[in-house]
Amino acid sequence: MSKCICVIAAHPDDEVLGCGATVRKYVDAGWRAVCIIMTGGVGGRHGAAADDAVRASQKVLAEQSAAAATVLGFSRLEQLDFPDNRMDVVSRMDISREIKRVLDEERPDLILTHHPGDYNWDHTVTFDAVLMAARHSPGDPSPSEIWSFEVRSSTERGWAGRLPFAPTIYVTVEATLDAKENALRCYAMELHDAPHPRSVEGIRALAAMRGHEIGQPAAEAFACIRRVVA
Repeated sequence: MSKCICVIAAHPDDEVLGCGATVRKYVDAGWRAVCIIMTGGVGGRHGAAADDAVRASQKVLAEQSAAAATVLGFSRLEQLDFPDNRMDVVSRMDISREIKRVLDEERPDLILTHHPGDYNWDHTVTFDAVLMAARHSPGDPSPSEIWSFEVRSSTERGWAGRLPFAPTIYVTVEATLDAKENALRCYAMELHDAPHPRSVEGIRALAAMRGHEIGQPAAEAFACIRRVVA
């Protein structure tokens, strides 16, 4: 069986912003890729009285997620339904069990997920739940590597005194940056004009910056959370 990479993202488009070019690179190298999106998105922008509007927007956003998943080469997209921007009111155990269900089925070698110091609390809750779901227990499948990624408009807005993002892994992505851009364009609801960080110009600027840090044209950066060497 081919190796498997699993992306676990809080919101639709986080998977593209955080690691889209890396996923496409791994898929092109023969890896199987699966994605778990924890919320339907959008809901945090509306009050409780806007349920119909939220559901309609989430339906469109789910279609856009599916289109982006095709561009990046995900063989499975698991869309969960935790409350957008309100994951902090849900038991982390309940969240981790949903993640573990997919991990047990897919048995990934590598997990990519959020940085624990992000501004957005859905990101931090997702990170905590991933660590619980992917913990090492004798006899249970567990990924040998977990990396955290950065999501602009959240990671750089986190309070630096808590946990700044400090990359320890760089993946060169010059060959797959176009795929990341095309996947982001699938998210018409989430795409912004420059100088917003969630813009085509924004992701290319970040890729260039991370690439220049290692003397390459373009890269995505990660922090290694866990690596087990047999």
